[in-house]
Amino acid sequence: MTKEEILLAHRDYLYPSVFHYYKEPLLIERGKDQYVWDADGNQYLDFFGGIVTIGVGHCNEEVNRKVHAQLDRLQHVSTVFATEPQAALAKKLAEITPGRKLTKSFFTNSGTEANETAILTARCYTGSTEIVGLRYAYHGRSSLAMSLTAQSNWRLGPVTQAGIVHAVNAYCYRCPYGLSYPSCGVKCAQDVEEVIRTTTSGRIAGFIAEPIQGVAGFVTPPKEYFPIVSDIVKKYGGLFISDEVQTGWGRTGGKWFGIEQWGVQPDIITSAKSLGNGAPIGLTVARPEVADSVKGATISTFGGNPITTTAAKAVIDFIEDHKLSINAAEVGAYLQDKLNELKEKHSIIGDVRGMGLLQAIELVEDRQTKKPATALMPALMEATRENKLLVGKGGFYGNVIRLSPPLNIGKTDVDDFARLLDASFVKAQSALALA
Repeated sequence: MTKEEILLAHRDYLYPSVFHYYKEPLLIERGKDQYVWDADGNQYLDFFGGIVTIGVGHCNEEVNRKVHAQLDRLQHVSTVFATEPQAALAKKLAEITPGRKLTKSFFTNSGTEANETAILTARCYTGSTEIVGLRYAYHGRSSLAMSLTAQSNWRLGPVTQAGIVHAVNAYCYRCPYGLSYPSCGVKCAQDVEEVIRTTTSGRIAGFIAEPIQGVAGFVTPPKEYFPIVSDIVKKYGGLFISDEVQTGWGRTGGKWFGIEQWGVQPDIITSAKSLGNGAPIGLTVARPEVADSVKGATISTFGGNPITTTAAKAVIDFIEDHKLSINAAEVGAYLQDKLNELKEKHSIIGDVRGMGLLQAIELVEDRQTKKPATALMPALMEATRENKLLVGKGGFYGNVIRLSPPLNIGKTDVDDFARLLDASFVKAQSALALA
């Protein structure tokens, strides 16, 4: 198909809800390491990694070599038969989960399915049905996952399900109480108990949260938040579910999982995205007694298939062998320094936040009022495209630049990124002034 035929087919044969970032859709043709190329041969520095999915670089040769070998050996038999790739991956996961206490896995195809499985598991284990989530959260696109999600833009159709409530999140830059950290006493954490006491039966099945809220714009809580919340959840009989779809696999630097940054021991971890480096996989891993509470038979036809589990094990091995979690911490700190330098130069940057190679820039029209600079985002996205740079966007107000490059980038890549983003800011603000 020609470029024009592909774009026409996208328009005519896909749901219109399959949106694109730019005025004219960008047609990506191939990728390698930290770069992708469009249909016209233009090279782009990819600092979004397929929405926090390309963790070890596009078309990673070590990972793909193992996938190719497995593809020629065994492609699919479903979970009613045992296979070495699924067993090997499950065993490896049991060795690297926090405290090695989460040792039983269930594999699916996406983060949405992983979260569905986690909620089912929590309800089976506790005998309760009520779930506490956080405002601004995103947990997937199924009916249940959209009920857990707390952003109207991502709740499509009549999705609200009974038994799901949302507490205040730890969004320090836009504190709902108008307070400042640390003098606030982390009041937002106490809201979890208030929500349980006022909007549930007082006996919850679980609490689910992203260690760093992804679609919300990489909202990063203070260090006291999750330890306080974890104690509250236990007090009311619930399980702590850590949604690591975006924060797992070394992304936050120095640890396998984001929740480890706060020293909290979850009961269940869910993940997906960069675990497969592009291969579709979902993971729900739990404490043995929690996993054992799911009685009866269940199946995920493609979950745990030999191809994706081979890819996932290869990704983990690559991260481990090349110490990419350490690289994420070191290069991530360097990236954050560069972002703060841009903040000093561009008054439209209101906040820089994140951890490791999961960083965000929140744009505002005025730093005092913190009015979201939503009008700038379209011009900025077009400018980054013109400067051959790929970044993500998000945030509750649509005013946050999201950055999640591959974990094996270096400081020279960050230098290139900072230069291109700086030029994009100048170009976008000029375009907006002339409009």
